[in-house]
Amino acid sequence: MSASARLIALDWGTSSLRAYLLGDGGAVLDEVSLPWGIMATPDGDFAKALETATAPWRRVHPDLPMIAAGMIGSAQGWRQVPYVSCPAGPSELAADIGRQAADPNIPLPIVPGVSIDGDIPDVMRGEETQVLGALHLAPHLFHRSLLVMPGTHSKWVSVQDGAITDFTTYLTGELFAVLARHSILGRPAIEAARDVPPANAPVSWDSFERGVRMVRDTPSRGLSSLLFSARTLVLAGRLAPSDSLDYLSGLVIGEELRGALAPRKAGDGGPLALIGEKTLCERYRRALVLFGIAEAPIIAGASAAGLWRIAAQSFPHVACA
Repeated sequence: MSASARLIALDWGTSSLRAYLLGDGGAVLDEVSLPWGIMATPDGDFAKALETATAPWRRVHPDLPMIAAGMIGSAQGWRQVPYVSCPAGPSELAADIGRQAADPNIPLPIVPGVSIDGDIPDVMRGEETQVLGALHLAPHLFHRSLLVMPGTHSKWVSVQDGAITDFTTYLTGELFAVLARHSILGRPAIEAARDVPPANAPVSWDSFERGVRMVRDTPSRGLSSLLFSARTLVLAGRLAPSDSLDYLSGLVIGEELRGALAPRKAGDGGPLALIGEKTLCERYRRALVLFGIAEAPIIAGASAAGLWRIAAQSFPHVACA
């Protein structure tokens, strides 16, 4: 398996570092996941973190090229790499990438992020690589599609002819975290000794979908009003305290969908797909069904596929068998 190794690829974000050893065609031969995002790298030593994550591979394959994407290329990361403006496809992201090394002594080029300069500017770092990976894994999305990327800062990305043409960011994940941990709305679950549930905790889908429907069915009420129902329903005995966070999750995700789907007519923008962590994507998939969108497949492995695609565009010898 190691004989066909072609590339070391890193998805280096705010909270985690994922390293992949990729073989022919971008096949994942091995991977390492560490809680060493740019805000939690031990001693802020990115070079040492890179060495720890990849040393076993580099001892066997000392000449393998490397590539990285994500917040490692931000002002808080190893080296700030300029954004590329929309529309952005593989050629735009790969242009001059060889000169975007993290360190003069370490050949680790970093993929640029993507920006929109308008009345409301927007940016992404890391998601652009996932988009390209998704288009590689699901070619039917290439011509025209809408890709939804749940997360701390969710992205809704419009794609046309293989390029990112537009996108919008929603602060849904961060908003939920703040409300659940630092507001009165999280108290019922804490007092029920459940605290903020981990990602793999059992989900009360009934409560989650109730929150989504509440947003969908009461368009005249804004989110700040509906949020308080996470408390009043518990006080009225109509929502179990232990299920209140799933209801709250339904409210904030439902509000994201209400805003994102409002300007979209049926079928407008092409097919829709989800990219990201499976458990979180399942929440979005269920919420989309309640908003009338029955088909929203979840695409896995997009980061590694995207890094391979950009590397193959930048360094043609990588893709050669």
